[in-house]
Amino acid sequence: MTLTEVTHRIDVPSDAEAAYRIVADVTLWPLYFPPTVRAERLSFDGREEHLRIWALADGELRTWRSRRVLDPERRRVAFHQSHPKPPVAEMGGAWRVEERPGGGCTVVLDHHYRAVDDDPAHLARIERAVEHNSTAELENLRRAVLRSGEEAELLLEFTDTETVHGPLPEVYAFLHDADQWPARLDHVAALDLREDSEGLQVLRMDTKAPDGSVHTTVSGRVCERDRRIVYKQTTLPPALQAHNGEWLFEETAPGVVRVTARHQVLLSPEGIAALPEPPASLDAARAAVRGALGGNSRATMARARAFVEAAGASRPAPQAP
Repeated sequence: MTLTEVTHRIDVPSDAEAAYRIVADVTLWPLYFPPTVRAERLSFDGREEHLRIWALADGELRTWRSRRVLDPERRRVAFHQSHPKPPVAEMGGAWRVEERPGGGCTVVLDHHYRAVDDDPAHLARIERAVEHNSTAELENLRRAVLRSGEEAELLLEFTDTETVHGPLPEVYAFLHDADQWPARLDHVAALDLREDSEGLQVLRMDTKAPDGSVHTTVSGRVCERDRRIVYKQTTLPPALQAHNGEWLFEETAPGVVRVTARHQVLLSPEGIAALPEPPASLDAARAAVRGALGGNSRATMARARAFVEAAGASRPAPQAP
């Protein structure tokens, strides 16, 4: 099979170590790299790691496992997909962070890949995905490095919980079956759900804000039945640089389920300033985002509780033996 090799690079007017930190720490990727929905470290011995990654590629949510070898002395991270999924037959490459003599650094991203059966259509699809994701990852890496000093002020993390009396699978199903939300949730105006592979969803949702405006988001979701739903918004409101979240489900007693909504948000100062009526301060913006996202999550969980408990109340009582 024919091997294709391609290189992308970007100059960053900042410290090489700061750039390498983000490349090396895969747990940061869902926050900084738009295509990455979830990254899970399976093993790590300080130099070699095995990962499972979920990311959007050419409009489809895909997952694969990768082996990476970290070389902090050379600021290099080599990677290779251990179980590539069709149409990819082989995928690997390396990140390199190189200091520039005049200051700053250059981040180089190399890829090599093969397509299944050397099929031209498969090859073109891989080429589009590599080109789009590499360009996006490098640009967002540059922005993340330049903003590293502001991270504490721009990052917002919070949770909300709800207790539901009912079967855990029914509670999970309410959050999983997002295609039913327009009929069930007042703040969802429209929703289009696609699930090309079981448990991997891409949804486009129109959400109504309290002021009556409607904004559109696109999200990738990784669903683990009756356990959790991890999501990443890839099309965002202007005030946000990133928004990751998850729904967690835990049976705390027989027939009692605790649902937790977690959010991780990175604010966009430029997007906030460009709003028709921008908040008076960053603290006010944080409070507004917390109120809007938390309010939608609480409304969703409250509706799930009402829906599941109403279904339980309508069931016939068990007959005595």
